[in-house]
Amino acid sequence: MSLLEKFERYPLTFGATPIEHLPRLTEALGGKVQIYAKREDCNSGLAMGGNKLRKLEYIVPDAIASGADTLVSIGGVQSNHTRMVAATAAKIGMKSVVIQEKWVPHHDAVYDRVGNILMTRLMGADSRLVEDGFDIGIRKSWEDAIQSVKDAGGKPYAIPAGASVHKFGALGYIGFAEEVAEQEKELGFTFDYIVVCVVTGSTQAGMVVGFAAQDRADRVIGIDASGTLEQTRAQVRQIVDNTAELVGLGREVREDEIVINPDYAYPAYGVPSEETNEAIRLAARTEAMMTDPVYEGKSMQGMIDLTRKGFFPEGSKVLYAHLGGAPALNGYSYYYRNG
Repeated sequence: MSLLEKFERYPLTFGATPIEHLPRLTEALGGKVQIYAKREDCNSGLAMGGNKLRKLEYIVPDAIASGADTLVSIGGVQSNHTRMVAATAAKIGMKSVVIQEKWVPHHDAVYDRVGNILMTRLMGADSRLVEDGFDIGIRKSWEDAIQSVKDAGGKPYAIPAGASVHKFGALGYIGFAEEVAEQEKELGFTFDYIVVCVVTGSTQAGMVVGFAAQDRADRVIGIDASGTLEQTRAQVRQIVDNTAELVGLGREVREDEIVINPDYAYPAYGVPSEETNEAIRLAARTEAMMTDPVYEGKSMQGMIDLTRKGFFPEGSKVLYAHLGGAPALNGYSYYYRNG
C-alpha cells in the first residue's frame, strides 16, 4: 500500500522515470560496482523538468484549493527550483514571482542571463534579483515578495526554497522510493545504494521516509552540496520527522537512517572544484549524461570517489538519482569552454 494514497497529486510529469544502466561509466570506475541512473532530469516536457516537479505535483492541488493566483518562491540566480515554479505557474494558468538571490560567489559574464534564469523569464515569471548570500532557511526577501503580491491585490501561494520546508514538499520523493521498488520487481534485483544530492533537504528526506517504509533508508547516501552541513542535516531531520508523521509511517526514523556525506561540497555552494568538473566530464564522455556544477556534478563526484575508494562492496548495484539541473552549465561556460 502506498503512503501517498490520501494525498492529491496534480500530474506535471510523464510518469515513472526510466532507470538505465551506465555500462561505460561502470567500466571507467573499474567494473566491480554496477552503476545505474534514475533519470529525474527527463521526467517532464515542462522546461526541461527535474526533481522539483516531482515535489510540485503534490503542492499544486493545495495552491489551487487556496484560491491563489500567484506562486511565490525563491532560489539562487541559477535556481532549478524557480525555473520549475515558473513552468508550473505557466502550465496551471497562474502568475509567478521568484526571488533570485546571489547565493553563489561566481562571476561569469552571462551568469544572470542564460540557463535557468533565461527560461524562467521566457515563461513569464517576475524574476527579481536580490543581492543576499546563500542560506537554506526562510528569507526576508521571499516574505517581502509575498507581501508585494498582496499589496498589488493578488493572492500569493508561498513555496519555500527547493519546496523543501513546505508541508507537502517531501511527498514526491516518497513516490520515488515506491516507484524504485516497483521497477526493481521488473529488473529482477534490488539496488544496494541510492546516491542523491542534498541542499535544501526534501528530496533526500522524502527518499528517507519512503525507503524507511522498506527498511533500507540507510542505503540512501546523501551527498551534501550546501557546504552548511549542520543546518542541512537539521533541516533534513525536521522534514523527515514532519513527513513521516504526515503520511503515517508508523515509527520514528532513526538517526543512522539519515546518511549525509559532507566531503564533496567544497569549496562552496554553487562553486565547482576541479574534481567536480572532472566528474562532470567523465559522465559526459562515457554516457553523454549532463550533470551540473551546483548539484549533480557534486553527487556524481561523490559517487565516483566512493566507488574508487571501495565504499560500495564489490558486486553492489548503485542507483544514481539524476535530479536535473543541466541548464546551469550555461552560467559556467568559462569552465567548460574547452570541454
